[in-house]
Amino acid sequence: MKRILPIAVSLAALAAVNVSASTLEEVQSRGVLKCGVTPGLAGFSTPNDSGKWEGLDVDLCRAVAAAVFGDAEKVEYIPLTSKVRFEVLKSGEIDLLSRSTTWTFTRDSGLGLNFAGVNYYDGQGFMVPAALGVSSAKQLDGASICIQTGTTTELNLAEYFKINGMTYEPVPVESAAEGRQNYLAGRCDVYTTDASALASQRSVMDDPSAHLVLPEIISKEPLGPVVRHGDDQWLDIVKWSHNVMLNAEELNITSKNLDERGANANDPSAQGLLGTNEAKLGAMLGLDKKWAYNIIKQVGNYSESFERNVGKETPLKLDRGLNALWTNGGIQYAPPLK
Repeated sequence: MKRILPIAVSLAALAAVNVSASTLEEVQSRGVLKCGVTPGLAGFSTPNDSGKWEGLDVDLCRAVAAAVFGDAEKVEYIPLTSKVRFEVLKSGEIDLLSRSTTWTFTRDSGLGLNFAGVNYYDGQGFMVPAALGVSSAKQLDGASICIQTGTTTELNLAEYFKINGMTYEPVPVESAAEGRQNYLAGRCDVYTTDASALASQRSVMDDPSAHLVLPEIISKEPLGPVVRHGDDQWLDIVKWSHNVMLNAEELNITSKNLDERGANANDPSAQGLLGTNEAKLGAMLGLDKKWAYNIIKQVGNYSESFERNVGKETPLKLDRGLNALWTNGGIQYAPPLK
């Protein structure tokens, strides 16, 4: 006897099938990836003097474009505040959010979103003027604190001060730039956000040495790219675009040596990354066989992106720390390709 599925189930299944390929097809048809980014955060996403967007988060957008189009420059960057970022993504106005966004249970499960990995492990910190004479966050009782609305830092701040029996006066701001302006103007004693963002803000101040980032880190902030629920193919493309950069670093494949490595690679993982074997990894994602090669060639491996944007030779001067590979004492870890 032929089994007939309930109409509701059949329609839901059809909808899932239609959704599963829609993002890739729409992006390919449009000819450009729409990527939501922070509206100006040095080292992560900001336009340079010529107007070209640069940064660690920008490189994730570029990696996805390289995978999809074979051209990392086919990206339209959409600057978004913390307050509107999720609604803009859910509405379909952007294809990908790569904007220093913390992966949490409520966002992952309650907002209809999927996090595709962690491209920067961070934690919330505090910055104060050196002249304030403060050396610890435990000395901030009664301080006025600039804090971005619509972020996890609001809840973290309230919890930290409650646990430590302290009070504070919140000074709400809409963006990182507004937070820096209010802080420098003396409208708040303290600026709190992710420690990497504090390093970014401090790096563009007239006298960085006049400002101190306190030693306390009061939260865990795994930052990463975000896509909508309901499109597993697109989630896989974004997830593995990031993982390719990590695996390439682990295999010591860079934008400079990948052609030589591709010609002499005996390692099946290296061959898979460079599209020189029969693994057909690209086909599994609906992409060209050189999708990973294009990411590494045009964007670089994770180390190249990190050092170029936020590393020790940049104004941010950030150590790899937790963001070192698992083989080097960090926790950056990509699943194997085979």
